[in-house]
Amino acid sequence: MNSKFCTIDYLKEGSLKQKRAYQVLTENNIMEILNAYDPILTGTIPIAVDIDSSDLDIICCFQHAAYFEEILYKNFSKYNGFTIRNRKTDIAETVICSFYTEHFEIEIFGQTIPTMKQNAYRHLLVEQRILEQKGEAFRQKVIYLKKQGYKTEPAFCLLLGLTGDPYEALLKYS
Repeated sequence: MNSKFCTIDYLKEGSLKQKRAYQVLTENNIMEILNAYDPILTGTIPIAVDIDSSDLDIICCFQHAAYFEEILYKNFSKYNGFTIRNRKTDIAETVICSFYTEHFEIEIFGQTIPTMKQNAYRHLLVEQRILEQKGEAFRQKVIYLKKQGYKTEPAFCLLLGLTGDPYEALLKYS
């Protein structure tokens, strides 16, 4: 497994937005607060295909949803736009918390699935590998499509010529 993304240290050496993300996450102690839940920053900012409206997506793994929700409420309810919701599917119980800091919307996505096995992390690794293989021109095309309203996975699939459900297609592409 790619361990680069298991901490946020790589953000310190990245783009201006990545450096700002590092600053926001550390100044607000967000990763430290979530440390017991194996947090991993996923989404577009870690792989530099973000646009102005991109948020910080943090995945976590919990054992007890009610306790996880309590930690989230205790630590993040003071932020603007705080919301928390819980949904159960046949795959996993999921808790989604979102709020705004001075520079970013932050979404914390917790499941009973280990973070390195969650689809958001798996997509991150696949997308990073594709970007390494395809280069800067491909990255710019992804960003262009995102500015046109495409979500990340559908943008990748369009450029790669993959059909069907883009979230599944990317996992199979790997």
